Amino acid sequence: MTSCPAAGTPALHFRLPQMRSELASSGNKAASFHRWFSFSPPRWNIGGIGSALSVRQSLTWRRGRGEPLMREEIEQLNTLLRGVSFRIPELTDDSFLNMLPVRNPAPVEKPIAGKPTAAQVSLLSQQLLEVSKLAPQPRGYAFEKFLHDLFAAYNLAPRGSFRLTGEQIDGSFALEGETYLLEAKWQNEYSGIADLHGFSGKVLTKAKWARGLFISNTGFSPDGLTAFGKAPTSIICMDGLDLHETLSRQLSVADVIVRKVRRAVETGGPFVRVRDLF
Repeated sequence: MTSCPAAGTPALHFRLPQMRSELASSGNKAASFHRWFSFSPPRWNIGGIGSALSVRQSLTWRRGRGEPLMREEIEQLNTLLRGVSFRIPELTDDSFLNMLPVRNPAPVEKPIAGKPTAAQVSLLSQQLLEVSKLAPQPRGYAFEKFLHDLFAAYNLAPRGSFRLTGEQIDGSFALEGETYLLEAKWQNEYSGIADLHGFSGKVLTKAKWARGLFISNTGFSPDGLTAFGKAPTSIICMDGLDLHETLSRQLSVADVIVRKVRRAVETGGPFVRVRDLF
């Protein structure tokens, strides 16, 4: 015979653990379920009109004891009830389930200084995709805006494009105490030797410690890179595939640049793909 709850104990709180236990272990779940409800006094019927009140009474009682009714408990019971083709509407209502605490809530991703969250990286990837859909003229400005947002996400203190006497600089950023000038191109053809020399000349006319990052979405001509790599330089290069892999693999832009700089110092080559660095 089923025992009764102690005085002052809500019926729902008393019944749930026993019901879950027996339904989970019983070889004949349907028979066990119907036995529970056949032998239960009408006032215990949590599937009837008083079920919502019973649920709320149990919630209040459990909170008062410092043992709140957990969502996992209700979901486990709902699963077992579905196995015997039964459903208690109040226990499956989304608004009710969402108000219950959970034992192991999903961790909330917190931003780390210098590292964007996965959601921010996803937005940057989408932003880059939208840039690719634009016509050539607005695309150039949108590409610069994307790069500014990318560097800002990694706390690289980006500065937008600015004009000096006789030349245009697409922007700048700072990394590990070094200032980099930025050249950004999104065009149909490869950036060639003339483009590389042009940007290198801009960097060389600045402070002796200036560095440069040339980002060409289409990439660089092999002949241009070979010829340019024969002379000392203070610039490194990145293409659209590098950007895509950096975002899709959630690599740190700062780490990518640092590794490119080190490889350039070691080999004299201004361009090495991200896939060959990580």
